[in-house]
Order: sequence, then C-alpha cells, then structure tokens
Amino acid sequence: SIPRPSKKEAKVLEYLREFADKHGLELNQDRKGNTMIKRPGSGGGERAPTVVIQGHVDMVTEKNSSSKHNFDTDPIELTKDGDWIRASGTTLGADNGIGVCAALALLEMPNDAKLPPLECLFTVDEETGLTGAKELDAKLITGELMLNLDTEEWGSVYIGCAGSGDTIVEFPVQHDGGSDVKTELATEQKSYRLVCRGLKGGHSGADIASGRGNAIRIVALALNSIRESVQGFRLICISGGNKRNAIARECQAEFLIPESEMSALESDFKILSENITTEFKVEEPSIKLELESQNSVEKPLSPQCADRLLCLLTNLPHGVIKMSAKFKDLVETSSNLGAVKQDKGKGIYAITCLTRSTLPTSLENVRKSIKLLAKICGGSVLQPASYPGWDPNPDSKLLCSTKKCYKELSGKDAKVLAIHAGLECGVISARCPHEIDTVSFGPTIIDAHSPDERVKISTVAPFFKLVLMILNKIVSSKKESRSQL
Repeated sequence: SIPRPSKKEAKVLEYLREFADKHGLELNQDRKGNTMIKRPGSGGGERAPTVVIQGHVDMVTEKNSSSKHNFDTDPIELTKDGDWIRASGTTLGADNGIGVCAALALLEMPNDAKLPPLECLFTVDEETGLTGAKELDAKLITGELMLNLDTEEWGSVYIGCAGSGDTIVEFPVQHDGGSDVKTELATEQKSYRLVCRGLKGGHSGADIASGRGNAIRIVALALNSIRESVQGFRLICISGGNKRNAIARECQAEFLIPESEMSALESDFKILSENITTEFKVEEPSIKLELESQNSVEKPLSPQCADRLLCLLTNLPHGVIKMSAKFKDLVETSSNLGAVKQDKGKGIYAITCLTRSTLPTSLENVRKSIKLLAKICGGSVLQPASYPGWDPNPDSKLLCSTKKCYKELSGKDAKVLAIHAGLECGVISARCPHEIDTVSFGPTIIDAHSPDERVKISTVAPFFKLVLMILNKIVSSKKESRSQL
C-alpha cells in the first residue's frame, strides 16, 4: 500500500494521476491537492445527472508504543482475523481507504457499464481538520448529487454531522534553578515513571460517548492524587496522546519524591490503581497503570508550574458535554483532550483539544471556556477557525432513493442518522455555489483512529453493491434533474 499520512499525500496523489492517465480519464487538481477524476456516463447513463463520489486519501497514523512502523515509508501490514481485516500494531487506513478504493473501482468499470457521469473527488488532509475540503476549488464540482463514502456503520445512512474546532494551548515551562534542565539525581530523592497503557483509544467523535478512558486525564488525576498525599512531590514531565481526533490511549509522566516518602507512595499508588481498574473494568478491561523506578532525571518543574499544569490537565473539558434533544443517542457537543507534548525548543507544553458540536454557538462556547481556563493557568491559546457541520435534510430525494435501494438489497430498512464526527459534506456544500444533495454511508469499520481499527469483510461487497444500485437508479430515471430520483 502507499504511505499516506495527513499532509504527506504526494505519493497517493501521483498514483491517482497515473491511474487517470492509464484509463484515459480527465483529471483536475486544485492548489491544495484535492483531485477530481471524471468518467463520462455509459450504458445509457450519458445524459443522467452527474454524481460526485467523494472520499479522502489521507489516514490517521496511530501505532502501539512497541511498533517500529514508519508511516512515511512503510506499507501497512494487513492481517485477516475471521471476518475482519486489520493492521499489525497500527491504524489500518480503511478510514477512508475504503471510499477511495470504491471510487477507483467505479472509474475502471467497463465502458458499457450502466453508470451516470461521475466526478470522483479525492480530498486531502481530512484528518487534521478537513483543511483540504476547506480550501477546495469549487470549480472542480459540477454535480448536484453526492455520495460521501466515509462513514463506518453498514446499514446506516448519514445525513448530518457535527462541526468542530481545534484549540492548541501553549503552556510555558518553568524549571527549578537555571536554564539547564539536566541534573543529577540527589541521593535523598527517588525518581519514578508513571505509565498508563492498554486503553482502546478510538475516534474522538464516534467513540466519545463510549465511556472509554483518556490516558492523559487518568495520569493527570493520578499525579494530582500523589501530589496531595506524598510530601515533597516534584513533577518532571508528562507526555501522552498523539492526535487531536483520537482518544489518548497512552500517557506517561516522571516525578521525584524524597526517599522517606516511598512507602507513602506505594500505599497511595496501590489504592489509585485499584480504583482506576474498578472504574474502567467494563470499558477498558486491558487498562494498566504502572509505576517504574528510574536512576536519572531532568530537573523538575517549579512547584507553581506543576500545580498550574495539573490544574489544566485535570479540568480541560473531555467527553460528552450535551446529548442531542432532536436525535436519540446522538451527542450534540463534546470535547477531546487529545495530546500533551513538551516542545523543549519553545519551552512549552503543547496541549491539543478538539471540540465538536452540531450547534455553532455551543461549539464556540466550549472553546471560549478552554481559552479562559488556559489563561487562568498561565497558558496562551491558538484557535483556528472552526468548520461547519452538515445540516440534516430528511426530505432529501437522494436519501429516499438510497433507502429504497438498501431495502431492495438487504430486505431491511436503513437507519437514517446524523453522526457526531467530522464529514466533509457540509464543508464541500458550503464551498459550492449550487446546492448538492448528499448522503453518506460505508461498510462497518470499528475503532477507527486507533491500532485496533478493522473493517468487516462481509460488509464490503454489499456496500459497493449499494453504490452501484444507487447509480443505476439515477441512470434509470433518464432525467437530467435530481428531482426525478
């Protein structure tokens, strides 16, 4: 497979260009790298309405701490596990590789296949804030119907999604004594590393209501408890999480205590570990909170700096904030504490949060509260502009057609839902001067944005069959207007 981390999609974009050349298809690309490949209608669909098939080429690059995988150079190692395809210790990239593959399969179908004109839109940099869609050149799109192939629950058709906005808190680091952060461990002090691992992680939107643990929050709360019960506690550093849109699976911190407090620490840690295991025994059966001794350390943070940092990490909003009153079991507003990393060059901790909401006012109110908390704790904030959600249209004619096709295919009624995650549908629609009737669906993908990501094999073939059925129905309408779907 082709390596395709967000913002590093050059290789896969080159593949798309070679693919278009090989099949004699028109390709257009905007400045951002968003790529459109067009296929004329065929098999009686020459005058049918043009349909946009949309997916993103980049993927989330998460791996287990034991993995040596290099996402910039190494292909994903696939494994089959019963009815599932997964990767070996890394994210799989089915999000949204499945959608991209489906579009390519359509483009290379026989010249007499019953298909309407297709505009296959491959966007870039979706996973780091939908920046490809945000900067899309709307002139690429002429179609007024769109199938987004980037949702992950077979049997569900999505017609709406949440908007979101990033917050990056820059927290200044203050060490004890001088600018040199290296020091020798004093003989009367003991150094420890506290590690939380074994969590499921997952998508910060789709999985945010699952009750899964956030490793950063768990470690921060544990450190705060140790600080309160162990005299002479000194925090050295903390690091956890990797992505703004993934629930943090691992986190570690280092700290100092006087040797005289070792027994107090051991006693407190035993209670901490038991309490955390009990709290997450259902959602996180593999959780591990471990305490390891060390021999050498860096200089600790000043007590005031450590207090403010722990205050920030234990109080930043994380998880579900409000459920929707309109849609059953749909999260309306949430926030994810995604990562905390030390940038020694800048002398800061960078703390990344991602807030989502179907309501723009609620989204911005949460971001304002993060900004206020950061300011109180001595940090500064970077908040790029948020992106809009996708307003549901239950009267969509394309939705009606999709539901009929799914019923014919499966004998069951499709579930019509909105999703608490970022889809490009709303952003793309906002960029285009004309209205685009859109639905989104896909095969079953579990634990996207984590190394446990997997796709259910038995849902892939019917997913593609549904795509073909919808397109065939559009051709059969024999109208150049979506009103006849």
